Amino acid sequence: MLEPLARPLHLVLVSPQIPPNTGNVARLCAVTGCRLILVEPLGFSIDDRQLKRAGLDYWDKVFLRLYPTYSAYVEAYPEARRWLFSARAQTSLFEAGFEAGDHLVFGSEVTGLLPEVMEGGTGTAVTIPMLEGVRSMNLSTAVGVGTYEALRQVCFSGVGRRAPSAS
Repeated sequence: MLEPLARPLHLVLVSPQIPPNTGNVARLCAVTGCRLILVEPLGFSIDDRQLKRAGLDYWDKVFLRLYPTYSAYVEAYPEARRWLFSARAQTSLFEAGFEAGDHLVFGSEVTGLLPEVMEGGTGTAVTIPMLEGVRSMNLSTAVGVGTYEALRQVCFSGVGRRAPSAS
């Protein structure tokens, strides 16, 4: 089972546009203990029915913060280690050295992370490896992949790595 982290991961969605994706990420936060940060503008209302439905009955278990701009979010967490997820990054998330308390930052379903975020010096760009010729994957899927790789590194390094038995 997953144990809660003393310093949880923060999942940051910058200008998400599709309510069910954000609802799915909220549900992921509820089951992993991650914190959810939403950066405006959002493509929906926080009270959106589809958002609530996708999160099911987990919303009371989600730590949620809303910031009006990316710079306001950065100002609120000036010392955070940020991993900027982008299909255009060169470094694989499997090469990243995730630590407890890290912030995993994802862009909108339409534009991804904007150049001012990617080039602004607020984090390290990483990508989820995909086959060539494919543009991107669903936002909530990408957040799930990134989150569980970070949790694997933080919580389970060494787990399941037994020496081969002599048979």
